[in-house]
Amino acid sequence: MTSPANEYRFVSVWAIEGTVNEVADILGDAMALPRWWPSVYLSIEQLRPPDARGLGRRVKVLTKGRLPYTLRWEFEVVESRYPHGFSIVATGDFEGRGVWTIEQDGPAVRITFDWRILAEKPLLKRLSFLLKPVFEANHRWAMARGEESLAAEVVRRRSTREPRDAHAP
Repeated sequence: MTSPANEYRFVSVWAIEGTVNEVADILGDAMALPRWWPSVYLSIEQLRPPDARGLGRRVKVLTKGRLPYTLRWEFEVVESRYPHGFSIVATGDFEGRGVWTIEQDGPAVRITFDWRILAEKPLLKRLSFLLKPVFEANHRWAMARGEESLAAEVVRRRSTREPRDAHAP
């Protein structure tokens, strides 16, 4: 059985110096995405807050890549394995599921994002049969910016923490 031309599966693997908790706290803070990943996340609006377990948060986002188009979509957190990851379901210009997995690997954190979607934006849906490699390259560009931005955000958050008083008990 042939898959539709507008079906995509991306598996991105990042390595960031830090801890699973640091990475989970950053990735789990959806509202901060435009601040620390501005090359991709243009805006975000919370439609529903998360429950005490981090589930149910629903947001509307506007994103872009290197190519001259934007994507309007929503995602909802449907599974939390804090601090080892979470899953989202997306609707809008693409529909599907994304699974973030966060694992400590020595001094680094290995982050895997498994993204299975159908491109529903009319431009992408109509042209996927021809331009799929270009759209895939656009996704890889966006995710490379995410890895760089996440590493910088870990460093930024560490530098803004209150220094510990060496004489405190």
